[in-house]
Amino acid sequence: MSGVEPGTPCWADLATPGLEDAKRFYQQLFGWTGRVSQDPAAAGYTVFLKDGKAVAGVGPPAAPDQVPIWSTYVATDDAELAATRVEAAGGQVVVPAFDVLDQGRMAVLSDPSGAVFSVWQPMAMRGAELFNAPGSLCWNELVTPDPEGAKEFYELVFGWHAEEQPGEPKPYTGWRCGARIVAGMTPPLTELPTDLPAYWSVWFAVADADATAARATELGATVLVPPRDTAKGRLTALRDPGGALFSTVAPR
Repeated sequence: MSGVEPGTPCWADLATPGLEDAKRFYQQLFGWTGRVSQDPAAAGYTVFLKDGKAVAGVGPPAAPDQVPIWSTYVATDDAELAATRVEAAGGQVVVPAFDVLDQGRMAVLSDPSGAVFSVWQPMAMRGAELFNAPGSLCWNELVTPDPEGAKEFYELVFGWHAEEQPGEPKPYTGWRCGARIVAGMTPPLTELPTDLPAYWSVWFAVADADATAARATELGATVLVPPRDTAKGRLTALRDPGGALFSTVAPR
């Protein structure tokens, strides 16, 4: 694995109490296969594979009352240092840095508006092995009611710089890390539930957004934002049968 540069989203996984149901849903939707960890300490954590390459993961929730949620992981050289920066910038350390077997070291963090994300300090597992192809992670986006506060926070934590881009109905913010735009930010969409706090959304590339939305519906998912054309491609926002939000996009 070549790995991902620090400050760049490198992995996404789903925490859900309905582990077997989730595996069936996403394998049927994206054509994924699953590689279940044989270590008892991993509690059935499964790495999803697309064409034999790791693309995402799924495991049980850390707490019994945790709602099903997709998490964004940002690569780092030092999980402890990232957590220290989060606290200094006004965020919270939800789970302090800890080793994930021999795979890597991670911490669960949140920004001042409550958007939860994780950092990943790689060891044996460096992150996803496939990006931007159908059935793989292609984008991570912060949905927040406080974009100005987020700009200051994420610059302090990851050194990201916000760049305004054209968008409909409002301008869109891209997060630049070095030479690349690595993620995005948008205010909450009116179509999504109003009781959601700020959150990080995960996006998977697909060949056909309409066909994916129709198949997801057949499998028990809910379409929150019907397929529509944007500057980035044709996108749709979905809620899986267990309640976790995710989006797909057929890139231009």
